[in-house]
Amino acid sequence: MSEAKKDNRNPLFKGLKSLEGPFGSFDTLKLPEKPGELFLDWFAEALREEITEPHAVTLSTVDEEGRPDSRTLILKDVQGETFFFASGTESRKGLQLRHHRGAAMNLYWPALGRQIRLRGTVADTGADEGAEDFRRRSLEARAVALTGKQSRPLGSEEELETELAECREKLKEDPNLASPSWRLYALEIDEAEFWQADPGRKHARVQYRRGGEGEWEHGLLWP
Repeated sequence: MSEAKKDNRNPLFKGLKSLEGPFGSFDTLKLPEKPGELFLDWFAEALREEITEPHAVTLSTVDEEGRPDSRTLILKDVQGETFFFASGTESRKGLQLRHHRGAAMNLYWPALGRQIRLRGTVADTGADEGAEDFRRRSLEARAVALTGKQSRPLGSEEELETELAECREKLKEDPNLASPSWRLYALEIDEAEFWQADPGRKHARVQYRRGGEGEWEHGLLWP
């Protein structure tokens, strides 16, 4: 009798559990015509269940060489099928979006066993919308953004603190000051998937796709 193959995985990954549940149900027979409505229904439920930071989303963009890049940020608003987030135009994602407008978002709420995947095209809403969003941020968040150096190499912690002190002073002198490079971006989706986990891996998946003349089609996907 041959010996069982040795498990060479890193021991940190052995014995980890996933999708144990219990999870709520997802009635795929009663679906709204457009994905934005279903997203807000799920989001409202996440708030009722007191999910930690339910508005944290993973945004994926593509660089000039076609390589994907991802990071987690805050979803600012949802209007219809448009999803809003903010960043500086000179940040890595800002520069990537300047060259490739296609992007994707992903939300995952483990306690609910729910995942939402979104794909579409990003548009810059303009300087005025960007300034309005900037002024809604906390003083410290505005000071950090005002440096305009997101994603760039940092020489030292002291360098950061010195520049932040200067930016805080500018904001105290002019509370209406806004970074000229700060933008509110709008992801107009053309595809959405809603995924409800099942402990037996019989996951429920619904995909929405935008058709001609702005109409939406939806259907089930295999687990």
